[in-house]
Amino acid sequence: MAICSTHTTTSLHSPCTTVSNAGFRQKQVIFFTSNRRSGRRHGGARTFQVSCSVEKPVVIGLAADSGCGKSTFMRRLTSVFGGAAEPPKGGNPDSNTLISDTTTVICLDDYHSLDRTGRKEKGVTALDPRANNFDLMYEQVKAIKEGQTIEKPIYNHVTGLLDPPEVIKPPKIFVIEGLHPMFDERVRDLLDFSIYLDISDEVKFAWKIQRDMAERGHSLESIQASIEARKPDFDAFIDPQKQYADAVIEVLPTQLIPDDNEGKVLRVKLIMKEGVKHFNPVYLFDEGSSISWVPCGRKLTCSYPGIKFAYGPDTYFGHEVSVLEMDGQFDRLDELIYVESHLSNLSTKFYGEVTQQMLKHADFPGSNNGTGLFQTIVGLKIRDLYEQIVAERAGAPAETAKV
Repeated sequence: MAICSTHTTTSLHSPCTTVSNAGFRQKQVIFFTSNRRSGRRHGGARTFQVSCSVEKPVVIGLAADSGCGKSTFMRRLTSVFGGAAEPPKGGNPDSNTLISDTTTVICLDDYHSLDRTGRKEKGVTALDPRANNFDLMYEQVKAIKEGQTIEKPIYNHVTGLLDPPEVIKPPKIFVIEGLHPMFDERVRDLLDFSIYLDISDEVKFAWKIQRDMAERGHSLESIQASIEARKPDFDAFIDPQKQYADAVIEVLPTQLIPDDNEGKVLRVKLIMKEGVKHFNPVYLFDEGSSISWVPCGRKLTCSYPGIKFAYGPDTYFGHEVSVLEMDGQFDRLDELIYVESHLSNLSTKFYGEVTQQMLKHADFPGSNNGTGLFQTIVGLKIRDLYEQIVAERAGAPAETAKV
């Protein structure tokens, strides 16, 4: 696939090469150049034009089951980069896409090949690969990564139907979130960084009740039936993706309260793979050591059952990892600076940035426990990864010129 050079200024003003979109299983895909010429047909084949963009998108993948906090994580992530994430202006009001100044987040539910009725007729869930179009997913994520604009389908969660497509232009950071970002090897290989949200069954059930009953009007019985129906496919197709993730946020019941059944207090682990390019794991006190830490009660206010941190090396699906753990919850977010001061490799721009981000979104779910803390930290690490990749790309032509 021919694209305009990104290494010289003159290439930005030269005509872009047109290429056929025969590989796309979608209606005409239009790519915009600096002079805004639209795609056209040649000999009956649909064509599009390549976007002449100096900066190609960095692609991030976020995998998790439904109701596991992906939306909250995306809001924290886009906030780190600045600007509020909103649906495309003037587009479908039921669009799943969120766009900010720097980021575009798409939901991979949009690549369902069957609508709600179709899945019911065929007896498959949305988690089943047979209900998803991985060829189109791969082709369009690849196109975005190459700096091209796409027309992405929309799955309407309200009606359960497949709506007409929407235009998505290449952003600086392109995030694909959903059930299957790491399922297809072709898509997985396009990711610059990947995260998996691993929620235990007990916590997942509590979260789904809160979301589906409060926000979507579902009954308790229907939620229980949905979880039970999805579990075999979740175990077969979604859960195995965590072995490929660069970072895993694992949410478990607390160990501070014996036989706790309420699920209000959480134990959260941030599992960080070693040896990932542009990513240095966060550590507590001393890198590589095994640490157990109960913060000073005079510096960090916390009611029963208190707070406990842990850190150390481990293995995860055969990979060396560093694991940071928090059990318990904060009473006062402004005191989080005490914890932040004992963490290293946070990739913050200034002292206290983690605390600032947490205070900024104090009303977000998980802001008083490790889910919010670790989501914020991963967001800062992704910002740092993005900046390193951009700097590396910018430096490559110059180094070549020296040789």
